[in-house]
Amino acid sequence: MESKIAKALKMELNPVAIIWSDKRPENALQFKEGKWGCVMWLFANAVKGKIVVFDRNTYGCWGGGVGLGFGNTYLDMVGGIECFYYFLSSGNKEWEIGKNVAEQIKPHVTKEFYEEFLEGERYLKTPEHVKKFVEQLPIIEIPTKYVIFKPLKEVNLDEEEPIVIVFPVNPPQLSALVVLASYGRESFENVIVPWGAGCQTMGIYAYREAKSDFQRAVIGLTDLSARTHVKKQLGDNLLTFTVPFKMFLEMEENVEGSFFERNVWQYLIKEI
Repeated sequence: MESKIAKALKMELNPVAIIWSDKRPENALQFKEGKWGCVMWLFANAVKGKIVVFDRNTYGCWGGGVGLGFGNTYLDMVGGIECFYYFLSSGNKEWEIGKNVAEQIKPHVTKEFYEEFLEGERYLKTPEHVKKFVEQLPIIEIPTKYVIFKPLKEVNLDEEEPIVIVFPVNPPQLSALVVLASYGRESFENVIVPWGAGCQTMGIYAYREAKSDFQRAVIGLTDLSARTHVKKQLGDNLLTFTVPFKMFLEMEENVEGSFFERNVWQYLIKEI
């Protein structure tokens, strides 16, 4: 599928379609079963033109399983979900159960993970805050076996329909998408920036919007850890803009005749 939006944005990177399917695409990149990995690594490959696939045994990390829509995989965190509450906040070193778990896993994990498990990522203030975060996440169990990341240009709408479209964009391109999201509407809060992992802002938060009568786009890649994981592959000047497929089609229809044809955007695009 060719995108008017991508052309108007003069995108060098590929917009990525997220598709639910029971059919695994041939020659797709996929994590090895049981191996740790960041969903954003494979997202970066999709941005560069590869097809990527995940299932319930190959989602990479616990947050990734949640973000892709494979249920509450935080329950599978080493030591259980309470260790995750401490891991994302103040760390496990002052909690007796967490300290014991740390000693058990020490021979089997990297030095970096062991240190973060003890000291905490400190993205939320307390374990109680993390518990509230997990309770409020739009966690779902998708109805298919696979989640596929496919460059939008490779999508055949006669055979498959994306759930959402993810645009990897720089600041001017992001600004244009925010404007376009409201261009043909009579409401003006059509884009949200929720707190969560990079894969969650592309996945479950956007899935929730896709099911809504009033769909909104989701800005992401504000996750500091995700940014470190894609920096070498994609640089450090990108955010994601994820839009439900129905809203994407609405925005596609609004490209012609819009600000994309006027001087301000033409000036900005020259700078890009």
